Amino acid sequence: MRITTVFDIRELLRHLRQGESNRAIRDALGLSRNTVAKYRAWAEEQSLLTGPLPSLAEIEARLKAAQSPSSKQTTSKVEGHRVIVEDLRRRGLECQAIYQRLCEDHRYDGSYSAVWRFVAKLEGQTPEVTVRVEVAPGEEAQVDFGYAGRMYDPQQQKVRKAWAFVMTLSHSRHQYVDLVFDQTVSTWTGLHRQAFEFFGGVPKKLKIDNLKAAIVKACFEDPQVQRAYRECAEHYGFLISPCRVATPQHKGKVENGVHYLKRNFLAGRDYTAPQHNVRHASQDALTWVRQTAGLRKHGTTKQQPLLVFNTVEQAALLSLPATPFDIVLWKEAKLHRDCYIVFEGAYYSAPYRFVGQTLWVRGTTRSVEIQANFERIAIHSRALAGQRQTALSHLPPQKVDGLTLTPIVCAERALAIGPRTYDAMQSLLNERPLDRLPAVHRLLKLAEGNNGPRLERACARAVAHDDVSFRTITSIFHSGLAETDPADPPITAADWPKFARQPDELMPLNTQKGDGHANLDAITA
Repeated sequence: MRITTVFDIRELLRHLRQGESNRAIRDALGLSRNTVAKYRAWAEEQSLLTGPLPSLAEIEARLKAAQSPSSKQTTSKVEGHRVIVEDLRRRGLECQAIYQRLCEDHRYDGSYSAVWRFVAKLEGQTPEVTVRVEVAPGEEAQVDFGYAGRMYDPQQQKVRKAWAFVMTLSHSRHQYVDLVFDQTVSTWTGLHRQAFEFFGGVPKKLKIDNLKAAIVKACFEDPQVQRAYRECAEHYGFLISPCRVATPQHKGKVENGVHYLKRNFLAGRDYTAPQHNVRHASQDALTWVRQTAGLRKHGTTKQQPLLVFNTVEQAALLSLPATPFDIVLWKEAKLHRDCYIVFEGAYYSAPYRFVGQTLWVRGTTRSVEIQANFERIAIHSRALAGQRQTALSHLPPQKVDGLTLTPIVCAERALAIGPRTYDAMQSLLNERPLDRLPAVHRLLKLAEGNNGPRLERACARAVAHDDVSFRTITSIFHSGLAETDPADPPITAADWPKFARQPDELMPLNTQKGDGHANLDAITA
């Protein structure tokens, strides 16, 4: 059992004597429930839960006696495996691996913590030496997110988990703070833009964690930076300096800043109501930065962060670019069979030859650019979710007419061919109740290849004889009649083709039953 001072144990005894539960005491004093349970058992054994309390000196003496080595197990369960443990450590195995070997191969039934304590005692613990790094004004800022509790989101109209974004200038310790609900790439780069505008300049280098919004693959020698974050860095001119994995001490200045924010600003504040939400938290945080955090005497520098920033560091920052960074979002998207990719719920066309491939999409607030093999193959203006942006040149040529040949376009094309073609197409388009637009499409395709005059003559003959239909126009177009004058008289029965055989060869006359000539007249009438 361990506790910091005798005054702490006296406070714990006060809660125990009031009959509070282990959970309530844990929340009040910040101890674990197991620790509270151990002290409760000790207090019952010492008869400290009833009657008057002894003096502080006596409580301390009893506590030391309970914590003395004689009151604990003196022999570790791992002691019997000392030779094995020493051999495994020489071979470079970590404590977890040693624990697993002992359990699997040597029937060890103790805990992992016992193995860890045994190895630590076996090798001794040398305090890790650290070196404090101070940088010149404007040289570096450190960035981090910290959990800020639950706050009300006015957009989604509910209480959500919130995160505090903190950017701390390493020289002055002046900082920028904002509260958000996610750590996406767009949020991450947008917060950088706001922080630089708050400082009125840009530090030369940013030390960051390996969060996914900034680093795709964490590797100290060659980290893969998110495309959007790389663009942000190039726009503002700062260097990206990722920490080693699991080394938060490498950006200790912002780590301390996050802890200070939680203890000083967020502690005791409630932003879970609609009238007191995350937006108010962000505004209050900046006020706190200027009036409290910025004016305090910093524990390390012994100076006021805001004063050092105003007098020394701000002038050393890089100048802001002429235009702020336009938030960029990079995503991979497949080009589907309909020649569209889906980006943020909207649809954008790309050349049909890339159908089935996965393409890179770069979206800003104004445009969407589609790339293949680092080359731009399409660019569109930004659309809302559900909308489509189409370039007809991206679609297969044989499919384009189905989109472009509306009734108005068809009428314009027909008029360009000739007035009779226009009259014929209008007659078909005005027909009800059937939709004749597909037939008009096919008729207009007849004019391709310098066949416009031929279609005009065919339509003129169909209009002249009041027989405007798809079948009639195509029949005239493909026959020799399209070469004649539409004003010629219509074809009569005398012009019809004759039978190759005589009628009596097709139907022999029966002279015995009636007048064969009368029957023939009836047939040919």
